[in-house]
Amino acid sequence: MYSAMAIDNITEEIMQSITRLDGWITINGWAGYDPYDVRGHPWVLKLSCNRNQNRASRLIKGGLLLSIGVFPQASRKLLRVKKETNAKAMGLFASAYLKLYEHVKEEAYLQKAYECLKWLEENKSEGYAGDCWGYPFDWQTLVLIPKRTPTAVVSSICGDAFWDFYEFSGDKKYLSTCETICNFLISSLNIDHVNANEICFSYTPIDRFHVHNANLFAAEFLIRVGKESNNEEFYQHGIKALNYSLDAQNKDGSFYYWALSENDIYNIADSTLKNIDHYHTGFVLRSLYSIHKSTGDKRVLEALSKGYQFYRDRLFEDKTVPKLRPDSTYPINIHSCAEAVLCMSTLSDIFPDALEYARNAFLWTRDNMQDKDGHFYYVRTRKRVNKMSYVRWGQAWMMRAMSQYYSSIKGQGKQSEANRN
Repeated sequence: MYSAMAIDNITEEIMQSITRLDGWITINGWAGYDPYDVRGHPWVLKLSCNRNQNRASRLIKGGLLLSIGVFPQASRKLLRVKKETNAKAMGLFASAYLKLYEHVKEEAYLQKAYECLKWLEENKSEGYAGDCWGYPFDWQTLVLIPKRTPTAVVSSICGDAFWDFYEFSGDKKYLSTCETICNFLISSLNIDHVNANEICFSYTPIDRFHVHNANLFAAEFLIRVGKESNNEEFYQHGIKALNYSLDAQNKDGSFYYWALSENDIYNIADSTLKNIDHYHTGFVLRSLYSIHKSTGDKRVLEALSKGYQFYRDRLFEDKTVPKLRPDSTYPINIHSCAEAVLCMSTLSDIFPDALEYARNAFLWTRDNMQDKDGHFYYVRTRKRVNKMSYVRWGQAWMMRAMSQYYSSIKGQGKQSEANRN
């Protein structure tokens, strides 16, 4: 436990970093570039979608992607890629600013939270069974996902913002929005009925992917909203999706990104299937944490405890630096840094030593990844730093992470004060 003086010092450090990032956002606005936006450019898509590439095509594609990586700003200007407002970023910002307002009571934070929420209300993906959101660009994965195609992940994260406003205000209109998001999840996504007790949600209405973090984002949201609204259909869908991912947890506590399936219609390479990385692991653990809070299920706590031990021991270097993968620290990605602070802050409610990791990760990220102007860099390798300011990938996640860390530290301070009294 931190002393009162230590808590004051830490909260001051966090607020200084938050204020710098908030200043950058105020100047630059909500719209920005994304690591994947340029990959939705017609030239890049044409090269990516061509499965029968000759040597020349592969060289052109490799050269183009290398140029984009080395010259991210110039390549986007050359290809006329526009800055866009991203729904996931707006959901993260809405939750972050609301949490900051609850602790700091600055009206500017509340106004920004409402501004983000209003944007979400006005920019939903149309033509689906409920409220939902996707990315503002085409993206090529195993299949082509057109822009604004809603996803389980983006819709759940946007849903978190409406849930936060429901808890903050008690206004049932925000709960109603959460319920319509649940309708999207169970009616518009593809659901693989694995057996009588297990299902897996697809990533989007287009694919039939089995991806644990997407499946658990959907499961967690359905369980939380279903319990609050007494909707057994939502709740049971969430439980069955949870069962599927729990059954797939590895013995060492880890989760692969892809859920291994006997019916792999995409012929994914084994090395790809068994990928484990920092931020997707954090997504899974935070979903399990929230599900445990909603259900009190001992199975979930056991899985979370095993997953936390793997995450803590294998995905941090010296209890500080967020590693990209268990066997590789570099490149250090801002998404991993944000998830390290966010996940460890969140889990500190159950695992007290997590707060030390959150603090170490925050201080390292501030000192090594935050620019003087307030924005956070994209990637640091052993030899160079990519200082590109990606709004959704870096700034939104870092604001959400720092707001959670600030909240966790303040909560610990209140607990210490209560214990003294």
